[in-house]
Formats: sequence, structure tokens, C-alpha cells
Amino acid sequence: MFTGIVEELGAVVAVENLGDASRFRLSGPVVTEDAKHGDSIAVNGVCLTVVDTADGEFTADVMAETLNRSSLGALAAGSRVNLERPMALGGRLGGHLVQGHVDGTGTILERTPAEHWEIVKIALPATLSRYVVEKGSITVDGVSLTVVDAADDYFTISLIPTTLALTTLGIKKAGDPVNLEVDVLAKYVERLLGRDTGTGADLRDLEEIKEMDR
Repeated sequence: MFTGIVEELGAVVAVENLGDASRFRLSGPVVTEDAKHGDSIAVNGVCLTVVDTADGEFTADVMAETLNRSSLGALAAGSRVNLERPMALGGRLGGHLVQGHVDGTGTILERTPAEHWEIVKIALPATLSRYVVEKGSITVDGVSLTVVDAADDYFTISLIPTTLALTTLGIKKAGDPVNLEVDVLAKYVERLLGRDTGTGADLRDLEEIKEMDR
């Protein structure tokens, strides 16, 4: 479990193509200072398992499922990445609850600089639109952010100077892909209310059950 508060702006050192998977070697002196084999580190919001560490670097294997669902497949040697270690129980929750399980990718549509911040507009996949609300939380490339405006096909975020300076969101440009993770609590609520399109009951069915119980 993560908080979406990026600890370090790291970099991809090398990418090895393994056919249906890839092995990444990444530089991150801060996140590797206490990391060991089997630990988790979020890379641009994607939870990866550490294979080994050495000299401030770590390697991680990325399976086809992750490459297909995230923007990690577009990374190459030299790419900058946001890095975060899992939260420690008993510590402060600075952002919101983040699993590191990417729900989909979006594309930066435009950036509008202001005097002390910057507004970024990001295309929103239709499958995720219902989970994004004004003033709600969303994770963009592993960064916990508050939604400013939410529409059916896009949302906007406001980036403060610290976020611009210490994460990849400061160097991303229009047209670049970003990983998106919506608030998991919203998905659980939807499931419990029976609105999941597949196995859940329709809300009308729940109302009928209530009437029968009266």
C-alpha cells in the first residue's frame, strides 16, 4: 500500500526485453537504502517487486499484463520515473490509499501555466470516468492529486511548484501517456451497491429486496 507521495525522482538505467516481459534496472538511491529482494517499490504508480539491489539501483521484472495496462512499456534508458516505497504501518498518510495497481492510462491534453501553479488537463478513459469526481483523489504516475474539474472524458489537476520540481509531472508534455489509478474505495462502494456491470445486482433489485423485507 502506498500514499502517492513521491519520495524520489529516479531514472531507468536499462531495459531488457524478455519476449513477453521486460526486466528494468532503475536508479533510486533513496528508495533502495533499505530495500531487499521481494520488497515492493512503486514506479510511476505501478507496484513492482524488487529482484535485487546494488549501488543505489534495483531491478524488477515487468510482466505482459503490466506492460499492457500501464505506460511502463514506453520507458527506455534515461527515462525519469517517480519512485515510492510502501507506507509503514503507524506512519502518516500524506496522500490517499494507493495500491499501485494501475486502472488504465490517460494522455496529457494540455498544460496551462499560472503564476504559482500549473493546470494540467488529462484525457480520461470512459471506463474510469464514473470514479473521478471534483475534489476527489486520483493517482497520476504514482502522484496523489486532487481533481479540480471532472468531465466524462477528461479531468484537470493543479500542480504546485513542489510537485512540478520533484516528480515527472514537471517534465511531461502534451501527448505524453500517464498511468491512472482511481480511488479504490469508490470501486468497493460500487461493488457493494451492486452497480458493477457483470455480477452485481441492479440497484432496482436492491430496492425490491428492501420492499420485501418491510
